[in-house]
Amino acid sequence: MTFRSGASFDGKRATTGGRGRGGGTIAAGGGIGTIVLIGLFLLMGGNPGDLGQLLGTESSQQQGEETSSGHLDHCKTAEDGNKYDDCRVDYTAQSVDAVWKEQLPAQAGIEYTEPGRVVFENSTMSGCGQASAATGPFYCPADQSAYFDTSFFEQLKNFGAENAPLAQMYIVAHEFGHHIQHLEGTLGLSNYNQPGEDSNAVKIELQADCYAGIWAFHADEGDNAKLEQITDEQAQAAIDTARAVGDDNIQRRSGGQVRPDQWTHGSSADRAQAFINGYKSGKMSQCDYLGRNVYNS
Repeated sequence: MTFRSGASFDGKRATTGGRGRGGGTIAAGGGIGTIVLIGLFLLMGGNPGDLGQLLGTESSQQQGEETSSGHLDHCKTAEDGNKYDDCRVDYTAQSVDAVWKEQLPAQAGIEYTEPGRVVFENSTMSGCGQASAATGPFYCPADQSAYFDTSFFEQLKNFGAENAPLAQMYIVAHEFGHHIQHLEGTLGLSNYNQPGEDSNAVKIELQADCYAGIWAFHADEGDNAKLEQITDEQAQAAIDTARAVGDDNIQRRSGGQVRPDQWTHGSSADRAQAFINGYKSGKMSQCDYLGRNVYNS
């Protein structure tokens, strides 16, 4: 997957937050990486009622600091996005913005507002609390921002996924999917303290996967598209990543048994299918896991 040579990347830039002081709580907000933490916690016998404390949802005021911020000044051309992970995150975010600026009003009658985005190293402070590299990418509704530590991408290999460009892009688009849900007023329905394969937490995550697929459907359309045409092989990398971060796969690879009653993000098969639903249709109506029936197409 490559960004189109000559494409314009002069939109809102990600800020860089880095090397914040350790300690504090882990931020939550539907992060791809959060499933690893939740899966391991429950697998080891953790009480679902304690997830709020683990994930930092009980308090957003914790000690910590972001010691540097700025722009990704080395991200200047499409080639930089094809070469550097942090530039790829920033450019993908701009592509996702461009897609949803058109699709959200057209399909849901909601005006799209761009979320903030932060690329950080080691740790940073978010509106949801202190986040570390172990948290993985996440969206924080409190400050309407998506956070990315690119070192997480290397962890994909531990769960059977390839650290491929479109796999990374899928993760960015998934987190922005949570921003779409925030704008829809549905993100708050997710509750990690009430896990299960039919839980709202799972439905919210599957919908974010599907929304990532919608981005992929539209991202290479038109003369102003920022991406070259997505090939079947590249799309498969995103599908494989969705499958890799399924609850059942995380549980198996963590050495335990599959426990659907502890799921918060959905099975591997369901996550892969959710992305495919969005990617094959480009329609929010095909992502209506909450059964709201409010979409125009």
